[in-house]
Amino acid sequence: MHRGCWALSLGVLLLLSADAAAAQQEPKPKDLPVAPAPRQEQAAHKHENPLRTTIEVLGRRSIFFPDLAASPGPLRSRQKLELFAGKSIAPSRFLSSAAGAGIHQALDSLPEYGQGMSGYGKRLGSSMATGASTEFFGTFVFASLMRRDPRYFVSLRGSPWHRIGYSVSRLVVTRTDAGSKGINWPGILGPVLAESLANSYLPVSQQTAGQTFRRYGVRLGFTAGSNIVKEYWPTIFRNLRIAKIAPGLRPDPAPPGPRPPGGSRFSP
Repeated sequence: MHRGCWALSLGVLLLLSADAAAAQQEPKPKDLPVAPAPRQEQAAHKHENPLRTTIEVLGRRSIFFPDLAASPGPLRSRQKLELFAGKSIAPSRFLSSAAGAGIHQALDSLPEYGQGMSGYGKRLGSSMATGASTEFFGTFVFASLMRRDPRYFVSLRGSPWHRIGYSVSRLVVTRTDAGSKGINWPGILGPVLAESLANSYLPVSQQTAGQTFRRYGVRLGFTAGSNIVKEYWPTIFRNLRIAKIAPGLRPDPAPPGPRPPGGSRFSP
């Protein structure tokens, strides 16, 4: 057990040190004068369309879903580590774990934990622990080693069925650090290792290969449902007309780039 902890700690230090070395080698961009905004663009701000308002929401960081992409640029290993920590304690993580623990309690799943507040606390704790392990392996370790972007990029285009299909497809397709599409190995392998690690603290009845892959399938199903909510999360804020006062969101410092017709620069 101690050797495993030392190995994980050494891996984290190596990833962060490599990220710091790469940051020192990158040349700093020269300061450029700020061009004055044309009058036509200033007048266009007065009549904002729904797509523009939705993009403004995307340009702010969400506390509820920290992995909603607020900028198109790649993340460094240190930022992926911070994202892992943020997702592990995000309100969405706590609410999903609390709801899952309640469902397991009502169905008397994991009967070894018993009933009452004690049993509910054990179910909630095991769910939070497995969720944190999933984020550690998927959002940080594998995403850093395989150069994958662990954030969710909203589509913003197509019919509702197209957007739902897009969100579900993010289980196996993701964005690379270079901006292209790639297989979502972190999202596939991370939950497998997390559920395998969960066998060290779950009841004996759960420590079988069949139960491990059953939990793995359930976790992927919850991830697909979560992706659908993330896909429409900015639209919800826009429809509620609280885009400018959404709690926990901040403007995106990245300058806006040219957008293709019918698309968005935030789409992978």
